Amino acid sequence: MLISTFAFSLMQLCVKELAHLPTSELIFFRSIISLALSLGYLIPRGINPFGNNRKFLFLRGFFGVLALTGFFITLQNMPLATAVTIQYLSPIFTALVAIFVLGERMKAIQWLFFGIAFCGVALLKGFDDRVSVLYLLMGVLSALFSGAAYNCIRILKDTDHPIVVVFYFPLVALPITGVLAYLNWVTPIGWDWLTLILLGVFTQIGQVYMTKSLQAEKANLVVSLNYLGSIYALVYGYFLYDEVYPITSILGILLVLSGVILNVGFKDRFGLN
Repeated sequence: MLISTFAFSLMQLCVKELAHLPTSELIFFRSIISLALSLGYLIPRGINPFGNNRKFLFLRGFFGVLALTGFFITLQNMPLATAVTIQYLSPIFTALVAIFVLGERMKAIQWLFFGIAFCGVALLKGFDDRVSVLYLLMGVLSALFSGAAYNCIRILKDTDHPIVVVFYFPLVALPITGVLAYLNWVTPIGWDWLTLILLGVFTQIGQVYMTKSLQAEKANLVVSLNYLGSIYALVYGYFLYDEVYPITSILGILLVLSGVILNVGFKDRFGLN
């Protein structure tokens, strides 16, 4: 999960650097690279890339496309740490979706933790005019779809290889983003091409190691490591993009992370998986 978190932080930098390109185009190129890397791993080992539980493999890919599209848009239109922090609401939505999909239990105190996190989101919006309502809602929806995708990954842990799970993202994404990219095409120039390649490579590394960690260990034990990404985003934003955050935004970030981490710790302590 540490490798995954660092790889995703570098992916976020690539997206930020490519803000002049349409989101659909970024996901299209990212999907081509992920498809090639996944097939390059699966075929020589004789692993069927289309997997076993194809219904949930498709749903994992579909929810993943929706989540990544929303996340990339917020990365391009919000301060880096704000966009990343809102995406960290995904464990809350993972828990909420799991009530209906996996039949998991929810304690009353967990709703308090969720409330703390969403108070943090309200602070991020209310005192930072760089955050619009549209992009805030898009970020929250992205976290919701991420939560749905994570539940699919957990369902697939006993039926399909981690790389097969990763493979279904580009398999679903390419037809959708290919059409959208064609309709809104902007030709990359110069260093854009290298950045697009790195975007695909870093995302693939992040996806593979995240999937392996979620399938190899209890989600509660590994997901908290993911929040190092907020630290990366604050550092990158400050030194690379001159992003300065008012104290209210810092408080909002801390509230979001506190609410999510408290929920994760509570579930781990009482064995609610």
